Parts: sequence; C-alpha cells; structure tokens
Amino acid sequence: MTDKQYPFEISLAEWSWHKRLFGEAEPKMDHLDFITEAHALGIKAVEYVNIFFMDKAEDATYLAEMKKRADDLGIKSVLIMCDDEGHLGDPDAKQRARAVENHHKWIHAAKYLGCHSIRVNAYSEGSYDEQLKLAADGLRGISEYAAGHKMNVIVENHGGLSSDGNWLTSLMKAVDLPNCGTLPDFGNFPPETDPYEAVEMMMPYAKSVSAKSFDFDGDGNETKIDYRRMMKIVLDAGYEGYIGIEYEGERLSETEGIVATKKLLEKIRVEHTKS
Repeated sequence: MTDKQYPFEISLAEWSWHKRLFGEAEPKMDHLDFITEAHALGIKAVEYVNIFFMDKAEDATYLAEMKKRADDLGIKSVLIMCDDEGHLGDPDAKQRARAVENHHKWIHAAKYLGCHSIRVNAYSEGSYDEQLKLAADGLRGISEYAAGHKMNVIVENHGGLSSDGNWLTSLMKAVDLPNCGTLPDFGNFPPETDPYEAVEMMMPYAKSVSAKSFDFDGDGNETKIDYRRMMKIVLDAGYEGYIGIEYEGERLSETEGIVATKKLLEKIRVEHTKS
C-alpha cells in the first residue's frame, strides 16, 4: 500500500527536536542534519523552524545544501514555521509593516525549498476587536505578497487570542484570501478551552495540521489528547494534507516521543484507510 492510498500523510515538525537543536540534550543536532535524522525514522516530509537557521534565509549556498539533502533522500519540505520577526498585529503601523516585510525572505526561502506555506503568528495588543483588525491588516499584507509567489500563509493557535477558535476563525473571514489559512495545533489551548471544538472551528481553513503530543500510555495512546477523536474531526473536514508530528513531552526522549507519535498516527491512518 502506498502513502497515496492513505487519507493523510505524516510530516515532522523540527520543534520536536528543539532540545537537541538548542544543545540542551544529547546528542546535539545541527539544523542541516534534521532532514537526515528524520529520514532515519522513516519520515518522508519535514516542517522547518526558522529560528534554527535564522541568519540563513537569504544564504543561497546554505539553502541549496538544505534542498540537496532533502532531494537526495526524497524528503518533502512542507513549510517553515516563522517566529521572532515582529508582530503582524502590532498597534504601531510602522512596526506592523516591518513585521510584514521581515517575513518576505521566509516566503522566498520556503518557495525555493519547495514548501507550500509559511506559518506565522497573529500576535497583537488591545481589545478583542482591535487585535482582530490589526492582525487582519498585517496578515492580509503578508498574504497578498505571498500570493505573488504562489505561497500560503497560515496561522497557528500559538498563544494569545490566536488560541481562541472564534477569534482565529473571525481573522480568517476578515482577511478573506484563498492563500491565507490556519494550522490547527492539537495542544496549544488554554485550560478553559475545549480543544476539540476549537480545532473543528479552524479546520475549514486548515492548510496543515500539527499533531502535538506529550506522553503515551502502555497501549501507545496519547495521555492528554484523544487522538482518534481529534483525527476524526480533521478527516471529517475533508482534510487530506500533512499531519505534522510535534512532540513536546518530558518523560520520553525527543526521538522516543517522535517515534511514539508516528506509530499512533500510523495506526489511526490504517483505521481510516478504505480497503
């Protein structure tokens, strides 16, 4: 059975190895080796995090090496998660415009690497409605620029009002551009939020999905998130793209957590595969 017969494909978010990449866990990892190590685990698609090659977005030689390593191993580059480039909903118009411009280089890099999207944050300040208006302005600006490069701009529930399903859905409606969407993350919600309800709200706009995981029981099931319930929501929405593993647990090592998440997603994938 080929991957194309499955209802979704599995990718790996680079953040899953953030301790090794930051040099906080052994064996340490260099960003360029992320692709090789993902391939060693049988993973065929990757999601980069910009902070691990922050000064290389416009380094043609470095990007060429990234692309060569991926191409040589048959690895698909899915997206770049972009942080620390300013707030797209900054109340100061000049700072907001600078944040939009700061993301241009990542659109170029993502396009070169063969990604379909960059993931951005919709951080802002002020009242609920003020943040909606400001974030929509910045997000529209970067999405319009990305459209010229045939790239998507997607927003993750990643803190602040972006972790409010109603607000993020309203943001998508306010921007109203076909290349602007969401990246629902299974775990980035405050305690008072129903994560299943929130993900369901975001799925109509989803262009990628992040399978956050923390720990697993003896049967291989995630202990904090009902993966079968969450994946039913994802698949019922008609989603057929990549599901990105993003392990953030403490008990298992990063590699063990990645493998456990992969096994669970593979098991669910088979359960949803039509014979």
